[in-house]
Parts: sequence; C-alpha cells; structure tokens
Amino acid sequence: MGVSMGCQVLLIMGNVKNESGPWIRRFHPTDDSDATLVCFPHAGGSATYFFPVSRSLTPGTAVLAVQYPGRQDRRTEEFIDDIGALADAIAEELRPWCDRPVALFGHSMGAIVAYEVGRRLEATGVSPMGLLASGRRAPASVGVETVHLRDDNGIVAALKELSGTDSAVLGDEELLRMILPAVRSDYRAVERYCHQGGPELLCPITVLVGESDPVTSLDQARAWREHTTGAYRLEVFSGGHFYLNTQVESVALTIRRQMGDWLAGS
Repeated sequence: MGVSMGCQVLLIMGNVKNESGPWIRRFHPTDDSDATLVCFPHAGGSATYFFPVSRSLTPGTAVLAVQYPGRQDRRTEEFIDDIGALADAIAEELRPWCDRPVALFGHSMGAIVAYEVGRRLEATGVSPMGLLASGRRAPASVGVETVHLRDDNGIVAALKELSGTDSAVLGDEELLRMILPAVRSDYRAVERYCHQGGPELLCPITVLVGESDPVTSLDQARAWREHTTGAYRLEVFSGGHFYLNTQVESVALTIRRQMGDWLAGS
C-alpha cells in the first residue's frame, strides 16, 4: 500500500511530527522500515508496556506507543475518561506519522481505542493497513462491567484477577496510590463505551486472544468480523488476558507476518 492521497494532504495541512510530544513514544527510533505499528495500552497501562514489542520488531517495523494522559511523565495531566474524546485526540496526533503504511495494535481497552482511531482516520481519507485487536470483545458486543464503581480494594482485586499489573506494584501501597486514579478513569471510559453506528472499518482486522482469557471469550473475539468490510482473522494464544506478557516473541512474529501480508496484499 502506498501513502494515500488523504494522508499526503494531511501531512501538509496537519501538525508536523513532534518527536518529543506528549502522546507518542518511540523506544527504538528507526527510519529504515517499510511500515509503522502504533500500539495502544490497556486500562491503567502506559506506553512502556510495549517496549518489548518495539524491541522485537525494530528496525524492520517502526513502532510507536501511545501515552495516555494521567500516567508516568503525563501524571499531572487531566485524565480523559471518554473513549470518543480519547480517539479524537490520538487520531489528530497520528496523522503526521502517516508518511508510510500504518497498522494499529491495541490491547484490551486499547483495542477499542485503536478501533475508534481507525474509524476517524478512515473518515478523513487516511487508510490504515489493518487493525490488530487484542484481548477485548468486539465493540458492539454487550457486556456488564462495573469495575470503575468499586472501591480501591475492589479495583486492586480486579487487577490481580487479570494479572495485568506487576505483583511488586500491587504490593506497594505508594505505587498503588499513584496508578489507581488512572486505572479507575480508564475503566470508567471503556466500561461506559457504547458502540455508535456508522461506517465500519475498510481495513482488515486480526484479533489476538488468550485461550483462557476470563473477560474475552472466543465468540466475543469472533464478533470483531462484523466491524470490518475487509478480511478478518483470529489468532489464539495460550494464556489468559495478559498472554502477551510471556509471549512477546510469538506475538511479535504474528504481527510481523500479518503486517507483511498486508503490505504484500496492498
């Protein structure tokens, strides 16, 4: 796939690339790549979650990781607890990076954010190569989630159930106090998310899921096929919700192969 005309126009009219901007992290900068992968973290997660993925994929693939407000170096900024508003802001930041083919990879809440960013990019003429949606039920799949309404102990219990936060963090009261506001805000955003009608993605979707994920069943993962007019694939890994933690190389290989197929197909 070449650079779309819409993307070329946006490169001229939009923001210039900001290497030190608040939204984008490049852990292993490279200009010698055929495509760019943009990674979207889970609820309470940060850009650094994708450091191992970046290390595995570069220099063949340029990897960008999105840093949401309210965590790490952005901890003094106000949270965004609405998926639509978050996607609006990220889509605006990503347009200048579309000087080469771009794929979107989101885990858990990040899968929904990536999906909504993809819709916004396509609506303005920017065509992602594809979406890799990991560990999250399809956008229109109905579920009842109320973690954001729990007290702090309840949220910590939810984190432990999913094993998404390092055990050292869960046992450190000071660190927990630092991350819990971001976790609660993100859970509020994704649990109140309601899929809106309108054009679905034109780009293909590949879904990645752990075979024993307690919050994303295989049927819910398969329902992502309703959110693209393009191709759909499902990749199942051993493990739970955070299968990626222990299978970075396998996941990176899947991503590399999938992006290669998308490049060759376009």
